[in-house]
Amino acid sequence: MSEPNAATSERPTLMAVGDLRDALAALERGKVSVAVAALMAIDEDSWRALERRVAAVGGDLRGLLLAAADGNTSLLTAG
Repeated sequence: MSEPNAATSERPTLMAVGDLRDALAALERGKVSVAVAALMAIDEDSWRALERRVAAVGGDLRGLLLAAADGNTSLLTAG
């Protein structure tokens, strides 16, 4: 079994980014179970990388998900 290198663990996988996008879209449509399934598919290293990236722009992943669940998409399109 090989250990992940530092460069890999700093970035989410493309699959994880797609899973997060799918989760946010599902939340926007009110499909909570689909969103949970998509979030559960994200690997641990990618999850940490996603949290760091969201924090780097002044947000937090939990807040982003809660806002999407409440139908507030302004956080998704702010820029």
